[in-house]
Amino acid sequence: MGHGHGHAHGHHHHGHEHHHDHEAAPALPAAFDSSVPDEALSPEQRSRRSLLRRAGLLGAGLAAGSVLGQTTAATPAAAAPAAAPTGGRRSTGFLWLAGDHHIHTQYSSDGKYRVVDQVRQGARHGMDWLVITDHGSTTHARIGVEKVNPDIKEARTAHEDTLVFQGLEWNIPGAEHGTVFVHPGRNEVSVLKQFETDYDGSVKGASDSTPANEALAVAGLAFLGDQVRRRKVKDALMLANHPARRGVDSPHEIRAWRDATPASHQIAVGFEGAPGHQAAGLPAPLGPARARGIYDNNPSANSFAGYPLESYRTWGGFDWMTATVGGLWDSLIAEGKPWWITANSDSHQVYADTAVRGPGGDFATDGRYQDPVHGGEIDITQGDYWPGQYSRTHVGSDGFSYAAVMDGIRAGRIWVDHGQLLSGLDVRVSGGSRWATLGGALHVKKGTTVTLTVDVALAGAANWAGFVPKLARVDVIQGDVTGPVSDKDTFTAPTAKVVRTYEVNKSSGTVRLTYDLGRVDRPVYVRLRGSDGNRSAVGARGAAVDPAGPAIDVVGDADPWADLWFYTNPVWVLPS
Repeated sequence: MGHGHGHAHGHHHHGHEHHHDHEAAPALPAAFDSSVPDEALSPEQRSRRSLLRRAGLLGAGLAAGSVLGQTTAATPAAAAPAAAPTGGRRSTGFLWLAGDHHIHTQYSSDGKYRVVDQVRQGARHGMDWLVITDHGSTTHARIGVEKVNPDIKEARTAHEDTLVFQGLEWNIPGAEHGTVFVHPGRNEVSVLKQFETDYDGSVKGASDSTPANEALAVAGLAFLGDQVRRRKVKDALMLANHPARRGVDSPHEIRAWRDATPASHQIAVGFEGAPGHQAAGLPAPLGPARARGIYDNNPSANSFAGYPLESYRTWGGFDWMTATVGGLWDSLIAEGKPWWITANSDSHQVYADTAVRGPGGDFATDGRYQDPVHGGEIDITQGDYWPGQYSRTHVGSDGFSYAAVMDGIRAGRIWVDHGQLLSGLDVRVSGGSRWATLGGALHVKKGTTVTLTVDVALAGAANWAGFVPKLARVDVIQGDVTGPVSDKDTFTAPTAKVVRTYEVNKSSGTVRLTYDLGRVDRPVYVRLRGSDGNRSAVGARGAAVDPAGPAIDVVGDADPWADLWFYTNPVWVLPS
């Protein structure tokens, strides 16, 4: 029934079990497959290949699609890749697949595009996988979740080099929104429909922050876990969206979602480190002059009272929970438990597009809007980008398949960037004769010398805005693993801080950075971030913790292209 690897250590359990049938590994997408000549590719596949080539992702010495051939460690005790049956899968490393798990269509009450429009644009902007996530609502639960499915299946056929998942944007009872999606299969619609009908906060009138509503959210995640265990669907995942936007995702709720299902097959695995709606910050007169991410809210009766006012804004385009060194995200990973970040478009209405909803029809009756038509003028009041146009979530997958992407997300093999700041990233923490990569745990004897090695493939081509971004700085952030918290509303990690900053003085090619953690005698984790160096400020917890972190974004004047960052998920080091 597949393969698994997991490890328990003291109080901290950190492991991931791969849980899917190993169908014959699908062939690589044609654009990645060097045995397919250029002239045999469709125009879309040709442009995809030239994008990969320009970014330095194809060619001599590189593993198929992976930037820096990440070979499996020689020792069977390697903590990072699963000992997967090869079944045609590459033994040379992970395939780093870029994607977006937060996309709306004409089946959302505030959307307008067809599924195929979003998928075509995503493919054009380099996306390998996408999740269609129309808003949970009574209309969507009643008819939308079924009606969108044929459109998703058509898009899968039309764009066979892009994996298209069906999901929905869950109104989490007692909280914000979250992406829920399942592995494609004969029950994808019925499971999502039942989940939405029984556990959506909007459908159930369960939006307020009450203990009963919070319990309903946990029950919904348990339901999804049960559907996977009963083989109704091969897999299911939940990722919380724009978590700090309204202050309603309290720390104890996030921990409850994370812990709602067994660690061996967790359903809720992370949140958006950076929200969508990034164009909303473009200043007037050519932009909406709102806040990046539409993070322009204030506390309400349902907000968690402990959050400071600055948590309602983005910082360098990232959510406050992620952007604060020693903040809420660090407090979660300092527990030694998996909790990952992503970055997405939340694409509803695209900045500077000319499309409008087609005339006629009735959303409440039809469950969708009419197909979009040309409206005759450029709309600069909208704050979204197409999938992949600005935000990217890169997942280390052990093949090009739905199951492999879901496994990579659950394992935390994820790094995110804005504006194509990097072409690629290879992160490895090594000690003894072992190594681990993003999302992994390196188990060593106490006192072992441990080294972090980071290979960065710098931007090799112009981004959508027409310039080649320049990485100026990379920070290493380290914290102690302190175990489960006694107060579930903890949102600080006192030991987390920037331990090393590297100035990057190259503008092309690759850069290798090494950081010596020394002889490790206690459990720790490391994570990375970097920026173009355009905007920075002392972090919320002071200069000793974060001397030059992201600055708070100015509402009405925050050009997202002038402030680019990347972040990685953590790697743990667990001596015993």
